[in-house]
Amino acid sequence: MGAVRVTAVVVTFNRLELLQRLLERLEGVPALTEVLVVDNASTDGTGEWLATLDDRDPGAEHPTVRVLGRTLVENSGGAGGFHDGLAWAMERGADLAWLMDDDGLPDPDCLDLLLEQTGLDFWGPLVVDEATPERLVFPIRLPGSTRTVHRIADVEAAARDGRIDGIVIPFNGVLVTRELVERIGLPRAEYFIWGDDHEYRLRAEAAGARIATVVGAQVRHPAVGDLGTPMAFGRTTYNHSPSDLKHYCMARNNLLNLREYKGWPHALAFVAKTMWFYTFTRPSPARIALSLRAWWAALRGDFTGHRRFLA
Repeated sequence: MGAVRVTAVVVTFNRLELLQRLLERLEGVPALTEVLVVDNASTDGTGEWLATLDDRDPGAEHPTVRVLGRTLVENSGGAGGFHDGLAWAMERGADLAWLMDDDGLPDPDCLDLLLEQTGLDFWGPLVVDEATPERLVFPIRLPGSTRTVHRIADVEAAARDGRIDGIVIPFNGVLVTRELVERIGLPRAEYFIWGDDHEYRLRAEAAGARIATVVGAQVRHPAVGDLGTPMAFGRTTYNHSPSDLKHYCMARNNLLNLREYKGWPHALAFVAKTMWFYTFTRPSPARIALSLRAWWAALRGDFTGHRRFLA
């Protein structure tokens, strides 16, 4: 059997400096076969810069990991970007796809630590706050528990053999096998953002995929808002975002995810939780109205409503 082909898939939109920082890091990762960049119709010169990479010759002046770029005709969000990028990686013969956004930065040993794991289908690193590295960007609800943790120390205490089985935070430096992609398909492009990654994990779980988070492997990432905001007298948390676009997509997509994979009781509980949060925890009649529009769109199968928030 030949060497395992590991292909990084990076989705980017209007963050050229962060993309360049990330690619500089990835080009120095020996285990990578190549890097595929999907540009979501950026307007900051990203597409033009990516086009210049096609003329690079490998050698002493350039990294040896090949970087290929593809610019989409319109912004399809992270969901559309990963849908196209993962399909591209499979077409090019990847055995493993390493999926990530442009604003994360894997530690130099991140991929090596992930590849040390065996017997997994879908696994990834901890995603830590680049400004406060002892904190997680995306809080983790520990499997088999109602406890949500925000600090690396709490995750390390719960880990067994250096990992936590049954949980992964896609798409921030996660590895997915070709076999699993062939079994469950590609991310749902119509979701645009927020919820597409969660749906892919739920679909993987439903297919019996072996999932884990590797505690020693880390990706540095900017803070993303008040994820895991306490509510209901501290008995639970809510993933609040200041962005109306993100909230609309989260409300729409999460309702669909819960209905399909957990059932209507969980979906209705999410509705009640949202109403509580924006009635009592952070009162906002505008957010309640926005949530209602998103849920109505979800029930009608309408995936166009988010476009009103795009510049």
